[in-house]
Amino acid sequence: MATFLQQVVNGLSLGSVYALIAVGYSLVYSILLFSNFAHGGFLVVGGYAAYGMLNSMGMNVWAAGAGAIMAAGVVAIVTERMAYRPIRERTSATLYLLIASMGVSIVIENVFVVTIGGRYRALPEVFPSQPIVLAAREAGEAALRFFPGAAEGLTPLLTISAFDLISLGVTVVFLLLLQMFLMRTRWGLAIRAAACDLRTAGLMGVNVNLLIAIVFFVAGALAAVGGIFLATRYTLYPQLGNMITTKAFVAAVIGGLGSLPGAVIGGILLGLAEMLTAGFISSQMRDFVVFALLIATLIIKPSGLFGRDIRDKV
Repeated sequence: MATFLQQVVNGLSLGSVYALIAVGYSLVYSILLFSNFAHGGFLVVGGYAAYGMLNSMGMNVWAAGAGAIMAAGVVAIVTERMAYRPIRERTSATLYLLIASMGVSIVIENVFVVTIGGRYRALPEVFPSQPIVLAAREAGEAALRFFPGAAEGLTPLLTISAFDLISLGVTVVFLLLLQMFLMRTRWGLAIRAAACDLRTAGLMGVNVNLLIAIVFFVAGALAAVGGIFLATRYTLYPQLGNMITTKAFVAAVIGGLGSLPGAVIGGILLGLAEMLTAGFISSQMRDFVVFALLIATLIIKPSGLFGRDIRDKV
């Protein structure tokens, strides 16, 4: 039971980061109805921007994080303006946007390979890493003591690192801010209207190009936050966004493409599936289980847990 609870805690921490990235992915899909495979590039931009600001400029982690969010958001806007908008203005077929997003992903990746290099980099230790004991017991005791703090004289059975706690907390804050933006602002109302019907929203007076730019900025900002935490958890390299984008796509499909609550649930489920598989079966089986979940979802409920009917997405 202690091992199970430990893996659940780890899965929630990892899944929250997946959820943050999947939400940005689904946000773009809900408006333009195409899978933006360049989303992982925005994640890498955020990670490298934070790395440069922490190492070269000596900024603290919060200033570097804010700078990374702005950098990834601006890159996302430029990508939409230069790669996607010309296609949108010439055709309504989303297939061409999908193909363009693959090209943009490769371009961003190789820009970093050519300019910075492809070697692995580790972000400075700006987040505390000491373990926080959540549950422990005294020798000979059967019952667990939850939230014992320092657990002096007790045997720790359930711990979480301070970094995981920070990543979970920051992710929740950003998701709540996004929810407030969507529900309580005029542009949030416009985004929700465009998610129902972009053309009708434009006919009702919404500046569609500006709305899409805002959506891409928000998606890029969320990807940057996820990129910082993933680069800290693992390492930073130009191809980091490839597998993460794939898993964000899987999370979005499981939750329902275009559904923001579905993206959050899908990300959490993915994180839990990975950690429980690593803890009880094998870490080498993590990706197998992830894609098995994807296949099972497509067979049982192709629209995902919270998605609309698949015919709405063709």
